[in-house]
Amino acid sequence: MKELDLLKKDWKKNADSFQQISEKEIYKMIHKKSSSIVKWILIISILEVLFWTVSNYFSNVDDALQKMNHPEIILYMEVLMYFNYAVVLVFIYFFYKNYKTITTTVSTKTLMSSILKTRKTVQYYVWYNLGMIVVSSILSFFIGYVYNPDMAFIREKLALNGKAMLFSVGALLLLIIVLFGTFWCIYRLLYGTLLRRLYSNYKELKKIDF
Repeated sequence: MKELDLLKKDWKKNADSFQQISEKEIYKMIHKKSSSIVKWILIISILEVLFWTVSNYFSNVDDALQKMNHPEIILYMEVLMYFNYAVVLVFIYFFYKNYKTITTTVSTKTLMSSILKTRKTVQYYVWYNLGMIVVSSILSFFIGYVYNPDMAFIREKLALNGKAMLFSVGALLLLIIVLFGTFWCIYRLLYGTLLRRLYSNYKELKKIDF
């Protein structure tokens, strides 16, 4: 009986050892996957900034603004553009900071906290971009309608026809909704997929930690 008891104790010790090794391996795998996901979030955000920068460079927005002959409008649009770049760069800095934290952490709790923080940062970033799309669209249409000399004839027609004005406002709102929905789908496809994988890693870590 004594020998059997000793054998059981030894088996329990080995079982605990195997469990610890298994959890360490799982942690390493989740850690690596999480680091990769956050790295891709960082890369995609940088590529997005580059895409919009190149698009603005090849667009004719500046020519259209110059044609309006209103320097104050150009100033307002430049301030808005630089403000937007500053905010986006701050978000990219946070993505990089979260990536470095996740890459270097050795604590399960710290990794879980960093995953949640990264998810919140990405969500704020997406909603900020969607908000800016709506604001910039409204401003662009308003400036083009009020200050563009090519719109003078249309302004006169709409001023005399209330139904046409309402139809134009409705069409504008519909266009903004379509634009918002399109970018929401794009962001959901790009960032949403990565965030779902990241949260899946969080749930796996939670099983290990508790």
